[in-house]
Amino acid sequence: MNDFQKIKSVIVEDESAAREALKNYLAKYCPQIEIIGEAQNSREAIPLLHELQPQLVFLDVEMPFGNAFDVLEGCKDLHFETIFVTAFSEYSLKALNQSAAYYLLKPISIEELILAVNKVQQQLMKQELFNRNQIIVQNFREPKIEKQQVILPTLEGFEVVKMEEIVRLRGNGNFTDIHLADGSKKMVCRFLKHFDEMLDFPFMRVHKSHIINLNFVKSYHKSLGGYVTLFDDTEIEISVGYKEEFLRRFK
Repeated sequence: MNDFQKIKSVIVEDESAAREALKNYLAKYCPQIEIIGEAQNSREAIPLLHELQPQLVFLDVEMPFGNAFDVLEGCKDLHFETIFVTAFSEYSLKALNQSAAYYLLKPISIEELILAVNKVQQQLMKQELFNRNQIIVQNFREPKIEKQQVILPTLEGFEVVKMEEIVRLRGNGNFTDIHLADGSKKMVCRFLKHFDEMLDFPFMRVHKSHIINLNFVKSYHKSLGGYVTLFDDTEIEISVGYKEEFLRRFK
């Protein structure tokens, strides 16, 4: 894909006013986008996407006759980038964040729209045949967070790991070091705050620089203000503000 090729795109959105607004924004601010089709619900979207086989889909999360994840499940044999358009939903946003997905919150910010489209364009130019949509679907369907997968954007590209393989996360400036059960470490291009907002139990923040997987706690020590030893023998300080919640987890 070169800089002059249009990105063939489909809008899936149940509200006609929202579809028109998005089309107008794209025409004005994202000239690299070519809208080749529209659908107003998941029932229409699945056959349309198979017919048109777009490169990019602007996909509303909540629609009649099924949601965005039903659309992706029905199109698992297709490969396209997805920009989700959603009203706030904590659970769906966590599924999207874990999968390093592109999403826009309603009402759509023009600046965020431009940023998301530019990121998709860069991804398409890399021509990497990686279908993150299926990981998004799997995460949404799996209620246990430790059984879900997370896509980690690294300096070299990305890696996919299971949550249950993550022992601890350590803030490292603009990056996060993620330590895995096999002893390896991944440097991820995200702040620790990103993971703090995304991860639920068994993950817990215990220090301004550390999130740990409670399933890997070997022992707790009251001395020196309080610290834990993990199964990889790492010792992590428990800050005063997190100590009460940490101890409550083990009652």
